[in-house]
Amino acid sequence: MVRPIEEPLAPANAKGSYGSGHLMCRSTPWGVMGFLACAYFAWISFSHVMRGEYDWPHDGWTAATYIVWILVLVGLMLDTQCLRERMFFGVLVLNFIVGLGLTLWSTVRPAQVHNARIGTGALWALAAVVSLTTVGRAKAVGIRH
Repeated sequence: MVRPIEEPLAPANAKGSYGSGHLMCRSTPWGVMGFLACAYFAWISFSHVMRGEYDWPHDGWTAATYIVWILVLVGLMLDTQCLRERMFFGVLVLNFIVGLGLTLWSTVRPAQVHNARIGTGALWALAAVVSLTTVGRAKAVGIRH
């Protein structure tokens, strides 16, 4: 016996909950969590400098982890249509590229790691601030709760 195919609940061209092109702006907690995570990593980076810890891991697993994060963040950056979110993910991509470069550079001198830790700390802090620009924008991007 052949059954007729049922009508879909929503038309095929209807936008889903993600259809706005905004990943973080549609929900305030994402911007807050982004801020907290980036602020924490900025603090970690600057605390390494304050304690004079300039070691950097140079193993394959660390490099692979950086590569995976770079690919995920580039995907998120390209997927969103929001300039604020693209800037946030772009700063994170830049930060992870610096980390990957230091991981692959096995002869890096401690003075260069010192400078890189200050730079990555500044990038983490910048990402934290940019993340806050996405907070409370659900109504502005057309999402109603």
